[in-house]
Amino acid sequence: MATHLNSCASSPTTFTPSSFKNETHLSNRFVILPRKPHSFSWVSQIRLRIRARKHFQLKSSNGHPLNAVSLQDGTAGSPLPKKHVEPQGKEGSLPFSESTLSITIVGASGDLAKKKIFPALFALYYEDCLPENFMVFGYARTKMTDDELRNMISRTLTCRIDKRENCEDKMDRFLERCFYHSGQYNSEEHFAELNIKLKEKEAGKLSNRLFYLSVPPNIFVDAVRCASLRASSANGWTRVIVEKPFGRDSESSGELTRCLKQYLTEDQIFRIDHYLGKELVENLSVLRFSNLVFEPLWSRNYIRNVQLIFSEDFGTEGRGGYFDNYGIIRDIMQNHLLQILALFAMETPVSLDAEDIRNEKVKVLRSMKPLQLEDVVVGQYKGHSKGGKSYPAYTDDPTVPKHSLTATFAAAALFIDNARWDGVPFLMKAGKALHTKRAEIRVQFRHVPGNLYKRNFGTDLDEATNELVLRVQPDEAIYLKINNKVPGLGMRLDRSDLNLLYRARYHREIPDAYERLLLDAIEGERRLFIRSDELVAAWKLFTPLLNELEEKKIVPELYPYGSRGPVGAHYLAAKHKVRWGDLSGEDS
Repeated sequence: MATHLNSCASSPTTFTPSSFKNETHLSNRFVILPRKPHSFSWVSQIRLRIRARKHFQLKSSNGHPLNAVSLQDGTAGSPLPKKHVEPQGKEGSLPFSESTLSITIVGASGDLAKKKIFPALFALYYEDCLPENFMVFGYARTKMTDDELRNMISRTLTCRIDKRENCEDKMDRFLERCFYHSGQYNSEEHFAELNIKLKEKEAGKLSNRLFYLSVPPNIFVDAVRCASLRASSANGWTRVIVEKPFGRDSESSGELTRCLKQYLTEDQIFRIDHYLGKELVENLSVLRFSNLVFEPLWSRNYIRNVQLIFSEDFGTEGRGGYFDNYGIIRDIMQNHLLQILALFAMETPVSLDAEDIRNEKVKVLRSMKPLQLEDVVVGQYKGHSKGGKSYPAYTDDPTVPKHSLTATFAAAALFIDNARWDGVPFLMKAGKALHTKRAEIRVQFRHVPGNLYKRNFGTDLDEATNELVLRVQPDEAIYLKINNKVPGLGMRLDRSDLNLLYRARYHREIPDAYERLLLDAIEGERRLFIRSDELVAAWKLFTPLLNELEEKKIVPELYPYGSRGPVGAHYLAAKHKVRWGDLSGEDS
């Protein structure tokens, strides 16, 4: 199947790297206000310095100074070559007021920009997490004035629920910093015009520039080429955030990476997976590595299986044209769920530095067996009537081919060939038009050997096992299912939850994932972004399966809109002696 990536041939054949590759972190020149205390406790130490308006060494969200480290195609932790380090100026540093941050959203008229990126930037501004001198530029083909852009994005901006008193003033001041430039994504001339506007706003200060590519993947290379040659920073850093999908298979993903690296170094590319910025995914490592009660249990000795579940209660709803080209495996499993799996299963990293964490994730991915067709079930939702209301089939979407075989549901069993996880099935399940909306990680522990109370559970021993659940969305929560005695004179056992419900425990709004990831990109913190060798390892697991599904034209099992998915998913779980944890009555 043809890929949807531009050939690198569209770029000049004799290319001299521009200042786009002059990436540095400017840790002694560029001050970023960190997150509020509800993010990470170690950031609170930095906040004290900011309140005093002192100059300090920039720290990332993991609490460590930003290091000028680059991983080129996965080689571990070597320092940036000197030719990539920016000049430090006559005095070696510049005051905070003499540097600027310019954020350019390429594809500013699209839904992602309107619904997620602009609101996330405003939330960061609202929480005083952006530097003093910043500006936001929208860039797209749509003809629009600055005022029209401001009017468009003002309809999607919201304020923190605990600080509404100055919301309108903050919103007005944010919108005053938003500008727009119309141009083609493959036009160097139009990006040169953008560069002129950026320089006017930067007013001779040291300029740091962040480009967010909120465009289809076939535009990535042209946009990077034009920005590189015509709109990169001459004296500060330049970084690029790239949205998924990162190709359709190993070949197209590798081609995309090769093309981007004609204009960027690896440490300038921030491949964003917004699920890695979600609060419960962030808390996964904290839960494991900072609680003695969990870390000793985190292995095949005590864990029977791990389930990663993603479900939506709606269909494609007009997005079928995009979705049909990728399907649920590429859209959810190969990135969101696999990244969570790697974080869950990795060994203890040497430190919280980005490269140490990403090194461990890559080791997990490289230890996994490629997916086999017999360990996968695919499905597609069909039309269904319920309560007097009719729900359409996937192929009823006018943007979807009538005889499409694209999967809207998939379940898979994966295995990690290492000493910690040998023989433990990691089950993934993802689907659209299911009975509920949820994303969660479920850890089912082994049975208690020689359990004295097994007779009190009858024949269903699965009810006697402990289960740890991290509910990523909705209603973020962590709960542990335990067995306990029901009060009374008899010996009747019950299964109860030790429950941390975030909305009950923490009375402040949880930041959107895009807020965290945008702030990390500004700070140069790469821990939650995907490195090129991670991408290679991830596609290596899924590409053979995807090719087989397409070559053999495997027909997906139909399931009704609003149901729990195809029956085949239950047989797959049973094959590996697993029961899906989300199908019990208490969790439905």
